[in-house]
Amino acid sequence: METSETVISRELTSGERLLWTGRPTQGLLLRRSDMLFVPFSLMWGGFAIFWEYMALTGDAPFFFKLWGIPFVLVGLYMIGGRFVLDAKQREKTFYAVTNQRILIVSGLRSRRIKSLNLRTLSDVSLDQTSNGSGTITFGPPNPFSSFGPASTWPGVPQTPSFDSITEPRSVYETIRRAQTTAA
Repeated sequence: METSETVISRELTSGERLLWTGRPTQGLLLRRSDMLFVPFSLMWGGFAIFWEYMALTGDAPFFFKLWGIPFVLVGLYMIGGRFVLDAKQREKTFYAVTNQRILIVSGLRSRRIKSLNLRTLSDVSLDQTSNGSGTITFGPPNPFSSFGPASTWPGVPQTPSFDSITEPRSVYETIRRAQTTAA
């Protein structure tokens, strides 16, 4: 397994100094938004599975049997698939703060690199939980970000962030100091 320093060092330019590297929390992660989204996903998935079962075992027209399949698939994704996808994405994600920029290296099937120049970065926000972990967001938040990972569907662009990191206050202060020296 690759370390943060190994992955990030490949992306550094000449004269760029590494100030911090990290990764999001690994494994299954429950978020605040799951208090609402888990019951909703169970109701959606339960109804979709019930519908499909009744259509398949009953005398329903063929169209009704097909109609329920996408709803069952969405329900299964919402119930459990989103947790697996989220864990896999975080497993392939690496963060860094250098003296010049913010780096986010991620991607399941291909490597995606997001680079944010410290000199032009204006909106940096910190959200810290009571257990000490937190998220630093770069730029205006997604209007649906209050829904947490419920708003994170494959292919939907997200506001760049250091998601679910340990000691976010310290990283936030490192970013703010780096911004003053990069200006």
